[in-house]
Order: sequence, then structure tokens, then C-alpha cells
Amino acid sequence: MPAATIAPTRLRLGLAALVVSAFSAFGTPAEARGPDGIADVAEKVIDAVVNISTSQTVEAKGGGSNTMPQLPPGSPFEEFFDDFFKNRRGPGGSKGGDNGSAPKKTNSLGSGFIIDTAGVVVTNNHVIADADEIHVILNDGTKIKAELVGVDKKTDLAVLKIKPPKPLVAVKFGDSDKLRLGDWVVAIGNPFSLGGTVTAGIVSAKNRDISSGPYDSYIQTDASINRGNSGGPLFNLDGDVIGVNTLIISPSGGSIGIGFAVPSKTVVGVVDQLRQFGELRRGWLGVRIQSVTDEIAESLNIKPARGALVAGVDDKGPAKPAGIEPGDVVVKFDGKDVKDPKDLSRVVADTAVGKEVDVVIIRKGQEQTKKVTLGRLQDPEKVQAAVKTDEPAPEKPVTQKALGLDLAALNKDLRTRYKIKDSVKGVVVTNVDANSDAAEKRLSAGDVIVEVAQEAVSSGADIQKRVDQLKKDGKKSVLLLVSNADGELRFVALSVQ
Repeated sequence: MPAATIAPTRLRLGLAALVVSAFSAFGTPAEARGPDGIADVAEKVIDAVVNISTSQTVEAKGGGSNTMPQLPPGSPFEEFFDDFFKNRRGPGGSKGGDNGSAPKKTNSLGSGFIIDTAGVVVTNNHVIADADEIHVILNDGTKIKAELVGVDKKTDLAVLKIKPPKPLVAVKFGDSDKLRLGDWVVAIGNPFSLGGTVTAGIVSAKNRDISSGPYDSYIQTDASINRGNSGGPLFNLDGDVIGVNTLIISPSGGSIGIGFAVPSKTVVGVVDQLRQFGELRRGWLGVRIQSVTDEIAESLNIKPARGALVAGVDDKGPAKPAGIEPGDVVVKFDGKDVKDPKDLSRVVADTAVGKEVDVVIIRKGQEQTKKVTLGRLQDPEKVQAAVKTDEPAPEKPVTQKALGLDLAALNKDLRTRYKIKDSVKGVVVTNVDANSDAAEKRLSAGDVIVEVAQEAVSSGADIQKRVDQLKKDGKKSVLLLVSNADGELRFVALSVQ
């Protein structure tokens, strides 16, 4: 063991001895045991926390008796099946016995909680995903068949409905925005099928983005959360639900003190819509956005770098008639500051469809306010464009080099070669220098440069002229508006030095 590791260990042992002697002299402080209210919270809410049992019939797929069932993520049966199917031969071995053609029924367990004594239960979508049957198991062991009300895959939430045979205990939501780092929280759920289990910890972080979805804003906690806790509630010390336990980070599958819960602020809005409509009706602005990097901020004269850069505007979206354009940077939406694209995505999605809002943008260094009436976000539809095969003889493109790129004016041959839609206008990239800044920023052959420094271009000469002028003006970078073959736009800042 390196000396650098041993020294701190020795220091900790010495401090531990000092702490023990101090406690023996003065008694153990209450703070070392955690808050006294945890038992009161558990007693108050335990009957509102339920187990979720699901069953699913899966078809065997050409693996005989060794076919591994597909289980919902976090299922406590994963390890059992992994051991049985991968490390052992099923009955009859690989030869003979069951040929695997018969459907198999698999089961999994998760957690949930009752929010209405009429029998409304909240859990995670991944707990009940693809289930043929769903049952809610109350704290006293009563098992009730559940009906699926609705799910939201983007926030991983689901609402169930049961017909209670007796009066139920329900819990209410608290305000997750009032949480502070270090606040004590209590998690209750069904880890590893053990039934109602209470663990406690603190709020480790707020608004955590772990790139699991478009609206990430998790509460991070060190309260022990394990497989089977998914869908269970996270309580504050008032006994209010301030989150839904959803994810853990763990190399072993067990708790290492890094768990994530969907905050109640998000859950309340989703649950209300699922109960009312059976689906989510999110606000839609009709723009594609990207981050404002330091280079892009310098090109747009924005200090400090902030907001969400509009890379494209949907022709049929609400932003178009409101006058929002590519190159605009959204810094405030409906009175709320927008620090980055995730901020804008979340606030737009949480805003009511049809509401008129003020959107503050920065355009060419100046703030402007646009009024937008939000539309409704729809699931994207995949449209395949037909490609013509009877094109005439190819035209030889005239290329010019600039910014580490080989550039050519668009013609029919280049549109066919790179499958570029007719609606895309600009200068096509035919080659990228592997050692250039353009390659590092992932420009590639077939990309089309639409604008340079927010001015349209139609030839390589246009681009070189703009770059030369920016160099004379002392600019360090140039902002390009780049389209792919399908017309999707993005901004890229390249060095002109």
C-alpha cells in the first residue's frame, strides 16, 4: 500500500480513538443517531406504501430450456435467472427435455404508494412495463388486481387504479423545491422482495442531470435504495412524498449511497395529467436547441455564456409565427431564467398547452421579447424520403478550401450523392481535414453550411470572404449554421486563427 494511502488511514484511526473517548466522557449526541422523527414518519405512512407484483408471458426464442426471460430493469429475480440460465443447464440439459417452444411466465416486484383513498397508486413505468397482469400488495399482505391508468416514459412514472376492499391510507405530496442539501429523507419500499423496508439518509444533491431522459432533474440521496425500491416514495420528515425512487448507480447492483428520485414537483404534474387524460400533454415551442458554448457566445456577443441556442424552427410550430429565428438565444421563458437547453426543455414541457407566454431572446447582441402561444408536443413521426435513381450524368463540382473544409456549391449530383433534400440551401462539405478544428467539431462530408456569421452563403467564395472579414475584425471564431441532409440545423463555432 502506498505511503500516501497509509498516512490518512492512521490519521483516521487516531481521530476515531479521540472521538470515542470524547463520547464516553460526555455521552453520544442525538445528532449521531439521526433525527428522532424517523420512526414517527415510518409509522404514519407505512400502510400507504405498497408492493407492485407483475407477471409477463414471454415466448422462448430458439435457446431451448436455457432461454433467458426478459425482465423489467431492477427486478429482484434477475440474479436468480442469471444464475439458473447462464451458469447451469436447465432440466434435461442442452439436449432433450423442454425444447423451449412453450411460452414462459415471469414475475417481478417493485414498489409504489397510494395517493388517494379511492385506490390511486403511483409507481415507476419500468416496474410495470410490458406486464400482462399487475397486482398491488398492501402492507398487510392483501393482494389486489390493478388497472393501468397511464404511463409517461420520459419521466418513468405510471399511475394504477385498484378497487379497495377496505379503507386505505393515502399520503400527500410535499414541495420538493423547498428541500435543502443535507435535509433528512426517508425511503420506504420493497428491496429484494423483502417487503416494507425503511431506510434514511440525506439529500445529497438537487436538480441532478444524469442524461437518462430529456427532463432529468433528480433528487440525489444516500438513503439506501436497492433493486425493488423502484417506484417507492421518498419522504421528508413531515411524512410528505417529495420524490419517487427511480434509479441507483451501483457497480454491484446494491446500494452504494447514490440513489435518484423524481422530484414531487415533476411527479404531481405528470400524475394529474395521467389521471385526467390517461396521457401527457406537454407544451411545445417548435424549436430545436443546443448549448451556448464559450465560442458560440463570443461569436454572438453574449456575456456570460448562457441560454438555449435556437438551431432550427419548425415551420408548423408556435415559434415560427412568433418571429423566433435560428440564431436566437432564449434566456428567459414565461418569467423563468433559462441557463441551458435542459432548463428550456423542462419549463416548456411543464407549461400548459395553449398558454401565451413571453419568451426573451438575444438576437445580434440585443434582448427582444416574443409572445408565443404554446402548442402540444407530439411523438416524432419518422418520414422516409424517396430517392430518385434516374438522375442525369453527374456534374463535376467546383471546390474551394476554407476552415479545413473542401466546399462546393450544391448541384443535382451532390444532392443525390449525399441524399440532401431539395429544401436545404447552402454550400456542401465534400471533405474534412482530419487535423482541423472542423473535424474535432464533427463536421463531415454531406453537411451543408447554410450561414456564416448569421449571413446566408451559396458558394465557397462566400464563406472565404466572410472568414477573411472576421479575421480583419479580430474575431477568434466564426459561427456556422450547418444543416444535415434532412434539413436539421445546428450551430458550430470554428476557430479562424
